Amino acid sequence: MADFKLIAEPRDEFGKGAARRIRRAGRIPAVVYGHGGDPVHVSLDGHATMMALKHANALLEIESTDGSKNVLAIARDVQIEPVRRDIEHVDLIIVKRGEKIEVDVPVHVIGDAAPGTMVSQVESTLAVLADATKLPELFEVNVEGRPAGEHILADQVELPSGVELVADPELLIVNISEEVEMDTESDADETTDEETTDEESTDEAASEDESSDEE
Repeated sequence: MADFKLIAEPRDEFGKGAARRIRRAGRIPAVVYGHGGDPVHVSLDGHATMMALKHANALLEIESTDGSKNVLAIARDVQIEPVRRDIEHVDLIIVKRGEKIEVDVPVHVIGDAAPGTMVSQVESTLAVLADATKLPELFEVNVEGRPAGEHILADQVELPSGVELVADPELLIVNISEEVEMDTESDADETTDEETTDEESTDEAASEDESSDEE
């Protein structure tokens, strides 16, 4: 069963001008392709599409208003406007039940490492092979209580049954290091030295001015 259902209206206008008109009408231009068929250009409801794509690798049921057969698809490429963060275009690839496809799954770090440590997430996604209709939305990596010096590699991320790792098993996902402390005393000493130097310079300048006046 699909996670979301989107109604697709076929479109026969292309180019930047046509795309702008579609977006002004509250819709998003998209193309549906895959499994040997010709690409089909459609428009999707803007709000419904935005809500669906908030979920990584969501399985979408695409129903066309032209009466053609419904298809299952996932978003393969989503173009985002960099300032307003609006969706400008979506590529949807058709999938079939039972087939496996490669996808990038977001990695979320949870928990608090040991006191005095700093957690650095090196990779935000992990490439895996999974059933097209059962794609993971995210992987969780728990760093609770882990000490400095530990790290988590790709093959240490817990994967659901039926999901295979595609990424390099030695790929560094999370690194835990000692927290770097700021040397506040040194900073304070430097600030004091700078202030003293400024005061001395001011006093010297004042003395020179007084000498000039006496001459």
